[in-house]
Amino acid sequence: MKAFIDIGSNSVRLMLYENGVTIDKFVKVTKLADGLFSSGTLNPEAIKRTAEAVDFYVKKAVSEGADKVYAFATAAVRQAKNGKEFCDVVLKDSGIKIDVVSGEAEAKLGLTGVLKGKDGGIIDIGGASSEIAVVKNGELVYSYSLPYGVVKIKDACGNNYFKTDDFTKEKIKEYGFIPKSKFYGIGGTATQIAAIALKLAVYDRNKVNGYVLTENIVKAVIDEVNGKTTEELKAVTGLDPARADVILGGAVMLKNIMERIGVSQITVSEDDNLEGYAIIKEEENE
Repeated sequence: MKAFIDIGSNSVRLMLYENGVTIDKFVKVTKLADGLFSSGTLNPEAIKRTAEAVDFYVKKAVSEGADKVYAFATAAVRQAKNGKEFCDVVLKDSGIKIDVVSGEAEAKLGLTGVLKGKDGGIIDIGGASSEIAVVKNGELVYSYSLPYGVVKIKDACGNNYFKTDDFTKEKIKEYGFIPKSKFYGIGGTATQIAAIALKLAVYDRNKVNGYVLTENIVKAVIDEVNGKTTEELKAVTGLDPARADVILGGAVMLKNIMERIGVSQITVSEDDNLEGYAIIKEEENE
């Protein structure tokens, strides 16, 4: 069995993987990108709690029987001036060398994990970046990594809907023309919106996977979370309390991206860049 750790800008995730099958996934919200928008650096507390989460998952993976542990990091680490410092802390504490992937590589991981060679598109709203990519006739026809995600949106706009709406509409202009496709939503924003819509008191990846998010569902979730304090949001059924302060920004961003592309619905996928990374690593090792 192999283990893969995704060090994201909002959370750290562990996937246990064997013979091409995901055995289990675990997540800890650590908000590594907290304050990155204003300072350009990872703050010491965020580095500490994220490095501790990585160390915890390395130990868990080994205890579960993993014979190899891989770790990769995305936007927060690649954008931060002190990203290397974080990698050095993890290497010292856990003995794990982190693969810092580019925005383009991150989009490819998502495509590989979700589509597995088929045509389609992905929307991945992360903590410090948001990727959109499209494959048609087996060819990559569009891929762009926008250096803004839910933690950065929260840093810039707080919990103000109108500010968030204006900010995200302005930022997503950078995407330019996005070809239409059957789009899949991956990452915490899409899965959390689905969990809220489904009113899941206990998260169930099987119910979330394949759930269709229409524009109306996304707007209904925005209405449900808008205007609530972080404490009030923690009581919303389906919402992970650790994501309470970033759900509004993510949902508004998704609404505006869907409107920009001109799609009325997307399908949520539990398979994502973790599976993509595992598939690519397997191909490299063949």
